[in-house]
Amino acid sequence: MLKTKLKSNLLLIGIALVIIVLDQLTKFIIRQNLSLGQAWLPFPPSDFFRIVYWQNTGAAFGTFQNGNTVLKVFTSVIILVILFYYQTIPPAHKFIRLCLAIMLGGAVGNLIDRFRLGYVLDFIAVGRFPVFNVADSCVTVGVGLLILAMYLEEKKTHPSGMPGADSDQSQAQE
Repeated sequence: MLKTKLKSNLLLIGIALVIIVLDQLTKFIIRQNLSLGQAWLPFPPSDFFRIVYWQNTGAAFGTFQNGNTVLKVFTSVIILVILFYYQTIPPAHKFIRLCLAIMLGGAVGNLIDRFRLGYVLDFIAVGRFPVFNVADSCVTVGVGLLILAMYLEEKKTHPSGMPGADSDQSQAQE
């Protein structure tokens, strides 16, 4: 039973761990090499893409500042939902499972920061877009890919584009 459960969750654990390690490693490198607010321009003289040490006590796009306690609880609930939902997805639906694993890794990466540092360390700055990090990217990409995966699955199940339309047509022909 335990072996089966572990095998069923190998993709989830493996992908999430890789993302968590990559996220925490990049944040460690930033903390070791930049001071708060300091920026590094990897492609001078352009400042369009910057690496900057930024502390985010809020949510996405700088909203809900100083909401760390609520965000810890909210993120923990999201992680539990992902873990539960993953168990309901058939192993054959690998793409959906991959999306959930990517989202889990990102959520855990930022939750580690919230508990350990009291804020999320953001460091990727592109143009005027809000500063973000590897974990943020994974959550965003994971959600986007999950929407795509669900859409593709729906198209496969209901080629006409309308749920139930295929069965209505076959019943009408009988």
